[in-house]
Amino acid sequence: MTVSAQAVSVLCRTPVFSVAMQISYFHVPAEMPQDLRPDAAVVIDVLRATTTIAWSLHNGAEAVQAFASLDDLRAAAAAWPADARLLLGERGGQMLEGFDLGNSPVAATPERVAGKRLFMSTTNGTRALDRVREVPLLLTAALPNREAVAQRLLAKQPSHVAIVGSGWEGAYSLEDSLAAGALGHRLLELDPTGSSAANDELTAAVSLWRQWQSEPEACLRTATHGQRLIRLGDHDADFRCCAGLDQLSVVPTQVEPGVLRAA
Repeated sequence: MTVSAQAVSVLCRTPVFSVAMQISYFHVPAEMPQDLRPDAAVVIDVLRATTTIAWSLHNGAEAVQAFASLDDLRAAAAAWPADARLLLGERGGQMLEGFDLGNSPVAATPERVAGKRLFMSTTNGTRALDRVREVPLLLTAALPNREAVAQRLLAKQPSHVAIVGSGWEGAYSLEDSLAAGALGHRLLELDPTGSSAANDELTAAVSLWRQWQSEPEACLRTATHGQRLIRLGDHDADFRCCAGLDQLSVVPTQVEPGVLRAA
């Protein structure tokens, strides 16, 4: 049986529907059920780890290797050539003694980070990464690379995406929910029929983003961690950098446990 030219034309015009993508948001890693097996996870720590990771890779870092434990970080760094590594970390918002950099995205300039592996440990963000390191597709997101991460997820079409906030020492953080809402909102906007919110936390985060989307920096400054940074000193440049929406095309992607590269 032959197919007519008209039939072929109709078939070619038939729309291709995307696979449904469920999107969940967990305020902190401990809220993510132990038995949950998402196809993709997106870790967010807006102030400031995932913003710093994105800018570091954009500015030419070879990779960012994340550690929950400082002892593990120091051991791994010691095995790396001294001229090809930087130690980056903070506790309580302040740079660690003996480290090359703190956790400031504006300090991760091309002159400092290009070609280097960054061995990184922070109060919250790197611990969140450790919690989901077994997920098949692991990305990090912040406001500056929100659009790039959304496009990558739509291209990969995982059936379930878990967005994981880092929080502050196990507690909810306003700024991570803002960025989770920004990402969730964009995914739902780009693919309204194929993407859906899988829990109330994602719906609430999207509502939070809609409330603050015209002034994200004000939201970051209102957050308790934003207030903590303000008390520690002048972080105006960091706030501006962390609030800069859709500025980067880099998608930090785990290529081996704990190791993130630009993709």
